[in-house]
Amino acid sequence: MKILENNAAFTAEIKSGKTVVDFFADWCGPCKMMEPFFIEASNEVADVKFAKLNVDDVQDVAQEYGITSIPTMIVFEDGKEVKRNTGFMPKAGIIDFINK
Repeated sequence: MKILENNAAFTAEIKSGKTVVDFFADWCGPCKMMEPFFIEASNEVADVKFAKLNVDDVQDVAQEYGITSIPTMIVFEDGKEVKRNTGFMPKAGIIDFINK
């Protein structure tokens, strides 16, 4: 799992294949609660890239994708957003969300 620290890293990560990006912030309680589940899911789901993007550090990407609440997870396929979910999810919910 990668931490995407700028727009270029974000663009490179999502450009090919299936990528799940967790938009989060260090001060966000639900984000902190979900992090271990996101990590566990990244170890269990094959053929999907997992990444995290701190909305405070990479504000331009957060604004571009209209992130107004966190945590927000977006699934990208070959650079295009295909679905998103806002709010806390347990590991099973994350895996179901990615696979549907």
